[in-house]
Amino acid sequence: IDAVEQVCEKHGVTRGQYNVLRILRGAHPEGHARCEIARRLIERAPDVTRMIDRLVQQGMIERRASEKDRRLSIAKITRKGLNLLDRMQPEVDEVTERLASKLSTGEAGELLRLCERLIDGAETAGE
Repeated sequence: IDAVEQVCEKHGVTRGQYNVLRILRGAHPEGHARCEIARRLIERAPDVTRMIDRLVQQGMIERRASEKDRRLSIAKITRKGLNLLDRMQPEVDEVTERLASKLSTGEAGELLRLCERLIDGAETAGE
Protein backbone atom coordinates (compact mmCIF):
# COMPACT_ATOMS: atom_id res chain seq x y z
CA ILE A 1 0.00 0.00 0.00
CA ASP A 2 1.50 3.35 -0.95
CA ALA A 3 1.99 6.31 1.37
CA VAL A 4 -0.82 8.47 -0.07
CA GLU A 5 -3.22 5.54 0.20
CA GLN A 6 -2.26 5.16 3.86
CA VAL A 7 -3.03 8.84 4.50
CA CYS A 8 -6.39 8.45 2.75
CA GLU A 9 -7.23 5.29 4.69
CA LYS A 10 -6.39 7.02 7.97
CA HIS A 11 -8.93 9.75 7.09
CA GLY A 12 -11.66 7.36 5.94
CA VAL A 13 -11.56 7.90 2.17
CA THR A 14 -10.13 5.97 -0.75
CA ARG A 15 -7.43 7.41 -2.99
CA GLY A 16 -10.04 7.82 -5.76
CA GLN A 17 -12.41 9.68 -3.42
CA TYR A 18 -9.51 11.90 -2.34
CA ASN A 19 -8.83 12.76 -5.97
CA VAL A 20 -12.54 13.55 -6.57
CA LEU A 21 -12.46 15.89 -3.57
CA ARG A 22 -9.33 17.62 -4.89
CA ILE A 23 -10.91 18.07 -8.32
CA LEU A 24 -14.02 19.59 -6.75
CA ARG A 25 -11.94 21.84 -4.49
CA GLY A 26 -10.33 23.19 -7.67
CA ALA A 27 -13.79 23.88 -9.11
CA HIS A 28 -15.18 25.38 -5.89
CA PRO A 29 -17.77 26.84 -5.65
CA GLU A 30 -19.15 25.97 -9.12
CA GLY A 31 -18.51 22.22 -9.10
CA HIS A 32 -18.38 19.76 -11.99
CA ALA A 33 -20.61 17.24 -13.73
CA ARG A 34 -19.71 13.55 -13.30
CA CYS A 35 -18.28 13.32 -16.82
CA GLU A 36 -15.91 16.23 -16.15
CA ILE A 37 -14.77 14.69 -12.86
CA ALA A 38 -14.10 11.39 -14.66
CA ARG A 39 -12.11 13.22 -17.35
CA ARG A 40 -9.91 14.94 -14.75
CA LEU A 41 -9.13 11.91 -12.60
CA ILE A 42 -5.47 10.91 -12.46
CA GLU A 43 -6.37 7.23 -12.52
CA ARG A 44 -9.31 6.24 -14.67
CA ALA A 45 -12.10 4.79 -12.57
CA PRO A 46 -15.16 3.02 -13.99
CA ASP A 47 -17.11 3.64 -10.78
CA VAL A 48 -17.05 7.46 -10.58
CA THR A 49 -20.79 7.53 -9.90
CA ARG A 50 -20.38 5.22 -6.90
CA MET A 51 -17.46 7.27 -5.57
CA ILE A 52 -19.59 10.41 -5.82
CA ASP A 53 -22.54 8.62 -4.16
CA ARG A 54 -20.35 7.58 -1.20
CA LEU A 55 -18.97 11.09 -0.80
CA VAL A 56 -22.53 12.47 -0.85
CA GLN A 57 -23.50 9.95 1.87
CA GLN A 58 -20.52 11.09 3.96
CA GLY A 59 -21.52 14.74 3.53
CA MET A 60 -18.28 15.58 1.70
CA ILE A 61 -20.01 16.70 -1.49
CA GLU A 62 -23.51 17.59 -2.60
CA ARG A 63 -25.24 17.13 -5.93
CA ARG A 64 -27.67 19.49 -7.59
CA ALA A 65 -29.36 19.54 -10.97
CA SER A 66 -27.59 21.77 -13.46
CA GLU A 67 -29.41 25.03 -14.16
CA LYS A 68 -28.20 24.93 -17.79
CA ASP A 69 -29.01 21.28 -18.52
CA ARG A 70 -31.48 19.51 -16.22
CA ARG A 71 -30.17 16.12 -17.38
CA LEU A 72 -26.85 16.79 -15.65
CA SER A 73 -26.17 16.89 -11.95
CA ILE A 74 -23.36 19.05 -10.64
CA ALA A 75 -21.24 17.83 -7.72
CA LYS A 76 -19.90 20.46 -5.35
CA ILE A 77 -17.56 20.03 -2.41
CA THR A 78 -19.05 20.89 0.97
CA ARG A 79 -17.43 22.63 3.94
CA LYS A 80 -16.95 19.17 5.49
CA GLY A 81 -15.05 18.02 2.36
CA LEU A 82 -12.90 21.15 2.35
CA ASN A 83 -12.11 20.66 6.04
CA LEU A 84 -11.07 17.05 5.40
CA LEU A 85 -8.67 18.13 2.64
CA ASP A 86 -7.24 20.80 4.95
CA ARG A 87 -6.61 18.17 7.65
CA MET A 88 -5.00 15.78 5.15
CA GLN A 89 -2.79 18.37 3.41
CA PRO A 90 0.17 18.37 5.85
CA GLU A 91 0.42 14.56 5.64
CA VAL A 92 0.12 14.56 1.84
CA ASP A 93 2.76 17.31 1.65
CA GLU A 94 5.10 15.19 3.79
CA VAL A 95 4.66 12.22 1.44
CA THR A 96 5.27 14.44 -1.59
CA GLU A 97 8.43 15.93 -0.03
CA ARG A 98 9.72 12.45 0.81
CA LEU A 99 9.22 11.32 -2.79
CA ALA A 100 10.65 14.51 -4.29
CA SER A 101 13.80 14.23 -2.17
CA LYS A 102 14.71 11.04 -4.04
CA LEU A 103 15.23 13.00 -7.29
CA SER A 104 17.96 15.44 -8.21
CA THR A 105 16.94 18.82 -9.59
CA GLY A 106 17.77 17.61 -13.10
CA GLU A 107 15.76 14.42 -12.67
CA ALA A 108 12.80 16.39 -11.31
CA GLY A 109 12.95 18.70 -14.34
CA GLU A 110 13.07 15.73 -16.71
CA LEU A 111 10.11 14.10 -14.94
CA LEU A 112 8.13 17.34 -15.24
CA ARG A 113 8.98 17.59 -18.95
CA LEU A 114 7.88 13.98 -19.54
CA CYS A 115 4.63 14.43 -17.61
CA GLU A 116 3.81 17.59 -19.57
CA ARG A 117 4.49 15.69 -22.80
CA LEU A 118 2.13 12.89 -21.72
CA ILE A 119 -0.59 15.35 -20.70
CA ASP A 120 -0.28 17.29 -23.96
CA GLY A 121 -0.48 14.00 -25.90
CA ALA A 122 -3.55 12.86 -23.95
CA GLU A 123 -5.34 16.17 -24.53
CA THR A 124 -4.54 16.06 -28.25
CA ALA A 125 -5.75 12.44 -28.51
CA GLY A 126 -9.03 13.30 -26.75
CA GLU A 127 -9.98 16.04 -29.21
